[in-house]
Amino acid sequence: MKLNLTYLTFLILFLSSTMGIAQVPEGIQSELVILNVKTGEEKQILKEERHFEAPNWSRDGEYLLINSAGKLEKVALDGTKLGQLFPDQISRVNNDHGISFDGEVLVFSKNDEGKSSRIYTIPMTGGEPKLITPNYPSYWHGISPDGQMLAYCAERNGAWDIYVIPTVGGEEIRLTNTEGLDDGPEYSYDGKWIYFNSHRTGRMQAYRMKPDGSGQEQLTFDELDNWFPHPSPDNKSAVIISYLEDQKGAHPFGKDVKLRLLDVETKEIRDLTDVFYGGQGTINVHSWSPDGEWIAFVRYYR
Repeated sequence: MKLNLTYLTFLILFLSSTMGIAQVPEGIQSELVILNVKTGEEKQILKEERHFEAPNWSRDGEYLLINSAGKLEKVALDGTKLGQLFPDQISRVNNDHGISFDGEVLVFSKNDEGKSSRIYTIPMTGGEPKLITPNYPSYWHGISPDGQMLAYCAERNGAWDIYVIPTVGGEEIRLTNTEGLDDGPEYSYDGKWIYFNSHRTGRMQAYRMKPDGSGQEQLTFDELDNWFPHPSPDNKSAVIISYLEDQKGAHPFGKDVKLRLLDVETKEIRDLTDVFYGGQGTINVHSWSPDGEWIAFVRYYR
């Protein structure tokens, strides 16, 4: 990889940040926030002195899903804690999780003991988790609108690239093969694109490509580190998290970041938030409200 780090150093940084095992200072407060992307209005949903991460918005719009201490938790929009989701079936989960477009399937990445992260599915009505990616490490990020395919970041033979695999399991298909980390793949609502971020130029930027990996197109070109483009329900924009400083291919916790809205056609970008303390755990996965008016994220305090 053409990085300013040795591969081993990069691997340690990436794995520690992705798996949520980076050092988090004691006394951290986590604030679950929803933000109206049109008006800028913010609402605090939950603020506690503990570490939680990566909100998903349920497909019916009734609650938010977060992970903390290896478990998934449901939080109502009024801040009511609705308990853990499938606590007997799901443990050691990391911050890569989400719900299918039809609301019927939960996909999550789990740090299996001795095997790093692998991807599982479970019906939202309950049941036994099904292992989808025997190979590891595999970090889930997206599901196709028709529910047929999963998109994820994986390391194979020393290279971090984007893969897809049938939701029921099967052979994985590699979509990217450039030098440097490719991460955060997420399907657009119309199924025409997979959005992702890549360090192929030596600085993290947002990209998109066709679902078969063709037509790879760079979307951001500035000096910020731009991660995890989450496409909007109207297919016109994407929310990104931007580190102010070069993180050299990693996405650590506890840095100066801000959220921005990218027009995916004009490439224009506007700030959605001021700079805040965040990074890993703030907005790793899809977090748009079903009506496309709000996003959910986590802001941290020391």
